Amino acid sequence: MSDKQHILDSIRAIARGLGRAPTRSEFVALAKISEYFVTQCFPSWNDAVRSAGLHANTMNVKLEDSELLKDWGEIVRSNRAIPARRAYRRVGKYDPRTLERRFGPWSSLPEVFLNFAKDNPEWADVVALLPARAPNNEHESNGDSAFPIQPKKTRHVPLKDRPTYGNPTHFRGLRYEPVNEQGVVLLFGMLAKELGYMIEAVQTVFPDCEAMRQITPERWQHACASSLNLRAEISATTGTLQAVAM
Repeated sequence: MSDKQHILDSIRAIARGLGRAPTRSEFVALAKISEYFVTQCFPSWNDAVRSAGLHANTMNVKLEDSELLKDWGEIVRSNRAIPARRAYRRVGKYDPRTLERRFGPWSSLPEVFLNFAKDNPEWADVVALLPARAPNNEHESNGDSAFPIQPKKTRHVPLKDRPTYGNPTHFRGLRYEPVNEQGVVLLFGMLAKELGYMIEAVQTVFPDCEAMRQITPERWQHACASSLNLRAEISATTGTLQAVAM
């Protein structure tokens, strides 16, 4: 059975139980098939519903901001980490584009959630996982900031016999961006599961990493990657590794 047919059969089965076509979030919750895989087979959720021979729900019911942020917060809580956009697309109830239209760029969601969850003890554990809000600085209006970072401009002459570090990132347990191949491979290992990879081997010769990657719900493919490939994969997915010295 093809993945497309499996999705259609699942939509029909859930519709029989509900007495109507399921919403996208109902389908994800009941079928245990992520929205990500649906979008690999159909242009939109309504197209999938129509392909299953059902009437798509065209009611334009606006979701409350709180519902969107609660779902994002639950993903942070379950993963103990801020989800990358691609990861949320796979496991979240809503389309990442909906959150971006409502709240701005994906990178702004932690701060938006902090404003939403402040003084609410229900979300204290999630707030603790988010980066602290940068303190207001009375001189910021003049173009100053508390910790200006200028990655492409030399600020001081490097000291000899001392290690160098990448830009501060505070990404999970990594305090600085990697500056060498081993650091990139380490970061990839931290993200492998949510990127859809299972690592088979890591080595000091080419390729740096051998892994299996998930291409459909029940199909995997062997992949070999160098640190350069891994850097591109991580950067495209999370926005991390903006400038890694190789």
